[in-house]
Amino acid sequence: MAIKLKETVKFEQQSDNNWLLDVKGYGCPHVQIYAEKALKKLTSGNELTLVFDNPSSGESITYLCTANGDTLLDRQEDGGTFTWKIRRA
Repeated sequence: MAIKLKETVKFEQQSDNNWLLDVKGYGCPHVQIYAEKALKKLTSGNELTLVFDNPSSGESITYLCTANGDTLLDRQEDGGTFTWKIRRA
């Protein structure tokens, strides 16, 4: 199942409790805004894999998770692309 956030933003369900949000190509504050919208659509315990390529967005995503009580499970960086896994509180 895929939910449309914007034409170029990829937000889709990968399995029962896992979702993917790909916002490569977007800068601040769009990465945080799309991540927040995506997390609000998830139920408690669901996990979001967030893929972005704007390094400065990491700080705002960390703040977003802290403020909402969500858990950052994993942070990977490969050639300027960041892949973070977040569990919804």
